[in-house]
Amino acid sequence: MTWDWNYVAEILPGLLEHFVQYTLVATVLGIALAALLGMLFAVIRRLRIPVLTQLLTAFIEFVRSTPLLIQLFFLFYALPGMGITLQPMTAGVIGLGVHYACYMADVYRSGIDAVPSGQWEASVALQLSPRVTWQRVVLPQAVRNVLPSLGNYAIAMFKETPFLAFITVPELLNEAQRVGGDAYEYVEPLALAALIFLAASYPTALLLRRLETRLETR
Repeated sequence: MTWDWNYVAEILPGLLEHFVQYTLVATVLGIALAALLGMLFAVIRRLRIPVLTQLLTAFIEFVRSTPLLIQLFFLFYALPGMGITLQPMTAGVIGLGVHYACYMADVYRSGIDAVPSGQWEASVALQLSPRVTWQRVVLPQAVRNVLPSLGNYAIAMFKETPFLAFITVPELLNEAQRVGGDAYEYVEPLALAALIFLAASYPTALLLRRLETRLETR
């Protein structure tokens, strides 16, 4: 078997289009959802709201103890039986976002715990409201403390977007398989898919390492 550069030139634009339109968009939206939900989960657990905190903790443990693929299947294939139908991309973003939010919640919690107690005491002394304390004092410091860890989860989510192919999202791997099936040549499309993932994730990982080093020296 030989590498066909003409075939590569033919299929590369389509692979890149599906990468940008589906894989990248699902990653960005999933990260945004996970970051917001993870912060909300962490704050609720920190406030120890009766009943709600216990229910949320049980939900987080359930999500973290079950595979992402099963959760995606439930959102896309099971919910319609309950009268809730989601588009493939919507189900994928929700699945990725909620799944990783349950992990990011613990990352945020560690960042919140790392905020010096003097910051909380100073907020009380200045008579800042709880909302202002969280928004202006605690959360900015907590996010700065855990930014590299959040970035690592973002990269992990990016590399798990191929799971969306199982719920019919035409992301990069799905398109590579389709193209390979049409021509009965799988080496080039699958290799290109792997290289595209590598080209996107490896530089991001290097930037996160530099960011982590800079934050540690401050």
